[in-house]
Amino acid sequence: MRKLLLLAAALAVSLATTTQAQTKPTDVMIVGSDHLNQIYSKDYPTTDVLTAQGQQHIGRFTAALARYKPDMLVVESLPEEQGEIDSLYALYRQDKLNLATLPGGRSEIFQVAFRLGKQLGLSRIYCANAPGGTSQGILRTGQNIELYQQAQQELSKASGGLRTKLQQGAISLYDYEVAINQPELYNLVYRLRYVTPARVVNGRFTKPDAQVDTAFINPKYIGAELISVFKNRDYKIYSNIVVQALQTKPRRVLALFGAAHIGSMQSIFASDPAFRVVESKKYLGRK
Repeated sequence: MRKLLLLAAALAVSLATTTQAQTKPTDVMIVGSDHLNQIYSKDYPTTDVLTAQGQQHIGRFTAALARYKPDMLVVESLPEEQGEIDSLYALYRQDKLNLATLPGGRSEIFQVAFRLGKQLGLSRIYCANAPGGTSQGILRTGQNIELYQQAQQELSKASGGLRTKLQQGAISLYDYEVAINQPELYNLVYRLRYVTPARVVNGRFTKPDAQVDTAFINPKYIGAELISVFKNRDYKIYSNIVVQALQTKPRRVLALFGAAHIGSMQSIFASDPAFRVVESKKYLGRK
């Protein structure tokens, strides 16, 4: 009888261990980057990732991310662009892609994701972007609009000051990318896009683009309607990532997106028990 009890206990422990292994969440780290094509200005050499100095700094940024050792890397390109990304990445891994002459070659997809993927020996870079979103500027009227405008000014001051420092050479491109990934900055973006607008009511959008289905907009909740436009895109991005993860079964996912997505994507993944959010500052530190 005692042997049977011991056997049953051993089986129970084995089953619990197996179940725990099967249900261990996948790590996911959302890394923000400014769009390096957009910040480049010929009048400010420190904004150019293609210079020798720029390459050194972006290489340092990538090396810091490499310590996370992701086995799945996703970027802000649409799934419909997967074939093109596959082709370019294959050339890059063979040292047959000249980013200095490639249209859009300054993009963080090439400068960070491709570099990181090759360094880690990843066979593919996954496209997980989704259409949608809109301009924050379409919300200009409504009750309590001054609260939204104040939040815009606060973010503009912080991000604009950071951009000016980069242009003047007061900080390096590495410092700039690290600063973007600090909670005090990306939480300003999060509150502007996903929190403060809910306080604005009884208004209308100004010159909304085609991404906004105005037929279903309720003016009473105009600010919340703007939040829903932004969040809708983020949930589609989340869907693209988790569906791909079901197929590839990664242990550590790194998603490289514009900094505006960091707070929102982290909040979505934090509610999914299949994932564990890892803060990028763990690897990038503070600057």
